[in-house]
Amino acid sequence: MDPQCIPFSSVPRTTRLFDDFLHHFDRVRGFYAPSPLEGGEANLHLTRDREIDYPDDRRQAVAGVLERQNREYGAGSKTLENLQRLRQGARAVVTGQQVGLFGGPLYCLWKALSVAALAERMKAVPVFWLAAEDHDFDEISSVQLPQVDRLQRFTVNVPHAEDAPVGTIAFGDEVTAAVRQVEGLFGPSPVVELLDASYRKGSNFADAFAGFYAKVFNELGVIFLDPLDPELHRQSRPLYRAALERAAEINQALLARNRELEAAGYHAQVNVTPSHTLCFYIEQGSRVPVRRDENGDSFMIGERRVARAELIAETERCPERFSANVLLRPVIEDYLLPTLCYMGGPAEIAYFAQVETVYRQLDRPVTPVVPRLFATIVEPRQAKLLNRYELKLPDVFVAPEKLQEIVAKKSIPGRLMSSFESAEENLERDLGGIRAGLEKLDPTLVDAAENAASKMRYQLQGLRDKAARAEARKNSELHRHADELSTFLYPNKELQEREIGAAYFLLKYGLGVVEQLKQSINFGCPDHHVIPLHPRA
Repeated sequence: MDPQCIPFSSVPRTTRLFDDFLHHFDRVRGFYAPSPLEGGEANLHLTRDREIDYPDDRRQAVAGVLERQNREYGAGSKTLENLQRLRQGARAVVTGQQVGLFGGPLYCLWKALSVAALAERMKAVPVFWLAAEDHDFDEISSVQLPQVDRLQRFTVNVPHAEDAPVGTIAFGDEVTAAVRQVEGLFGPSPVVELLDASYRKGSNFADAFAGFYAKVFNELGVIFLDPLDPELHRQSRPLYRAALERAAEINQALLARNRELEAAGYHAQVNVTPSHTLCFYIEQGSRVPVRRDENGDSFMIGERRVARAELIAETERCPERFSANVLLRPVIEDYLLPTLCYMGGPAEIAYFAQVETVYRQLDRPVTPVVPRLFATIVEPRQAKLLNRYELKLPDVFVAPEKLQEIVAKKSIPGRLMSSFESAEENLERDLGGIRAGLEKLDPTLVDAAENAASKMRYQLQGLRDKAARAEARKNSELHRHADELSTFLYPNKELQEREIGAAYFLLKYGLGVVEQLKQSINFGCPDHHVIPLHPRA
């Protein structure tokens, strides 16, 4: 099986906004900064060489934080070299993700490969923003790893304050037990040792995630950034202040942008309400949204009312108490880093259509967003099953019971299948003769003939489907094969990269799989990659 590039039109739940962003950028140009990939290498160079307002004192302060953080994560020599390049004036290509258990979903790996590859092309350094301030604990506290024809879910139930930033939640003994479970299924290996060293009692979700991937991506030179650091909050003070001072204007601009998107036939990724602001406030360990009071002279933090002037002044005194929401975070990223572009997935690209107006309201240059890599890995066993049943990946993008029926159709006994095919050919030939005769006899009967022909085709297809279901019922092997394809290639009726943990492929194929995947990627494919994986030598 060779690598393939399949269009997103074959991928379920692809939104119109994302598809137009990839293939018809002219339709969405008004919602985004110019794309560095739209005009080929020439536009890429223009993006690379554009001026970025990034004072040296901020550069040195941020680089100092990043060096400290990445040394603590156990960064390799390439990352340390990139940190030195950053100190000396290099620009950055940025991506980011929630800090999921055991490295999170597979697309975390695609993001790292994406940002490293594009940074190399743009002579920049790759930066991975850890979403340590996020408070969606349920989203990051579990991971799914396949076992034969099912997904095994691993979960750590760590005691924590409600809505606490996940980078403040420290593991107890439960994470050690979860690592032992993984080892029990996959056996001892260097990857299990990395999980053991990273996901340990006393560590938190962000540090464990970064420590694990610092070793996995050792040769990529990726710099990890944890935004919870107090110095990074001090550097970000002007943006927190401006976001609250201009909350009313920003809110109106966002509401207008959402109406523009919907009028153009697109969706607004982030819901915006009239009381919306771009900030959260850390109160008693919880991340609480800041809302505008309707009278305009105060803000609401939960049920607590705070005078407008008082909260704005607090951004100067205690900036570490403030946290950006998803629409402010890209602007803060680009204030803390000399960002050339951000690499994101469909949801991130969608909310950047809203973020564009936030940049302008805060008098910041709008940063381009570019798509990350998208891919499904096909292991040797699944490749054999696809070949056996003459299937392509898009054929698997159906409900499991439908795939069982499709596989069964491919397995109908040859003699019976030949009879169905012969019946179809004879039906079409005879219907053609009837139609020709009716056109001469009475043209008004042609529509009736077409209606009758459709019913005949439907009945014949229905009979074939019943034969396929009968074959599936008596053939348990077909069930197993179809279930395996669904589990590995379209788990839970979602793309593999969203449901299966990256750790699965690392555990099964070793750390060398990162380089193997990197070599298999066609960076000229803007759509969805199908990457066959070969066993370790």
